[in-house]
Amino acid sequence: MEQTALPQVGLGVIIVNKEGQVLIGKRKSSHAPYYSIPGGKLDAGETFEEGAIREVREETGLEIRNPRVIAVTNNLDTYREAGVHFASIALLVTDYSGTPAVMEPLKCEGWFWTDPNNLPSPHFEASRLAITCFLEKKFYINK
Repeated sequence: MEQTALPQVGLGVIIVNKEGQVLIGKRKSSHAPYYSIPGGKLDAGETFEEGAIREVREETGLEIRNPRVIAVTNNLDTYREAGVHFASIALLVTDYSGTPAVMEPLKCEGWFWTDPNNLPSPHFEASRLAITCFLEKKFYINK
């Protein structure tokens, strides 16, 4: 288990369609076999919103507008499992254009819309916590 010295900053983007469903991907490589919302690492010098726009475009091809920070998660289960500690910023998006596409086939098997109350399993911790915060209208959950 590789351990990082300091926590890193992650981003997770909850994209909600007109039917109230959220966009979920089936991950490959480093996050396999987990399902997750789009996201990744915050780049140095980037705002949370800029990072969300970049990550969603890189992963799904969607153009998102007006991402809004709604929650923060402290991903300690992932740290205990993989030795990498991330604090993740969750952003909410309802304004987007395009159709989700697999832009990084080595990292994702596919994107689909699903009911946020019935997430597929196994689900990546940061994504699951972000969606829980969204559903419960909480900024942070200390679990």
